[in-house]
Amino acid sequence: MIASGTVGHWLRHARSAGIDRLDAQLLVAEVLQQPRTWVIAHEEYPLQAGERQRLDTLLTQRLDGVPLAYLTGWREFDGLRLKVTADVLVPRADTETLVEWASEFLQEHSHSRPAAQVLDLGTGSGAIALALKHRHPGAEVTGTDSSAAALSVARDNAQRLQLDVQWLMGRWFEPVRGRRFDMVVSNPPYVAPHDPHLAALQHEPAQALVSAEAGLADLFEIISQAGAFLTEGGVLRLEHGWDQGLAVRQALAAAGFRDVHTRRDLAGQERCSAGVWRH
Repeated sequence: MIASGTVGHWLRHARSAGIDRLDAQLLVAEVLQQPRTWVIAHEEYPLQAGERQRLDTLLTQRLDGVPLAYLTGWREFDGLRLKVTADVLVPRADTETLVEWASEFLQEHSHSRPAAQVLDLGTGSGAIALALKHRHPGAEVTGTDSSAAALSVARDNAQRLQLDVQWLMGRWFEPVRGRRFDMVVSNPPYVAPHDPHLAALQHEPAQALVSAEAGLADLFEIISQAGAFLTEGGVLRLEHGWDQGLAVRQALAAAGFRDVHTRRDLAGQERCSAGVWRH
């Protein structure tokens, strides 16, 4: 039997309260500053009063829907350990679909564009920009965001990971006027204002999630402006909602993009759409 006041006892308590086993283990790992593997192997470890109190506080917050990444302060994304705060959206596995697709373009054009110019719009924690720079060190990557707090998180991540990305503050393309890029990528807000799923996302920044016109306003704004910032043959690749693929493809075609198509995520849902800019 696991003794009262031990790691194992608290893990059982957390599970009975409704917390996922992995989440509970990661909370213990954070409080005790140990790897998760250590937590699994040391369920008999006696918790100090302060440790138990902090764990109980974190448990209450997690039960209230606060994302695990905000409680631990980090999230793994595309193999990178990223700092995450409540000022940025929590990076999600779905967005790795966009990173993988963007990476394919850089790989395919590594000879013709050895120092490809890449722009990440609404960079948030810097997840996409940093993942692409990590995968393709020769690319010149720029990330923009309208939030100074978000850019601070992105800069911290870049400094810790020793990845050289340029960070600029402003809405979408505003900070890069006069420049052209080989690829523009973005995971913009695309949740409709009255989407029922927003209740479960209440702790994340609304400005990074919600967009007008049934969630399509920011996507349409980016698409309408992108041609002025792309090189000939440059690509625009966007993440969007599972039910927005058709609308995004139509907008891309209407704006003059060619070779418009969509990539599905691991769950089989339409997740990203792209087009090639050709005059």
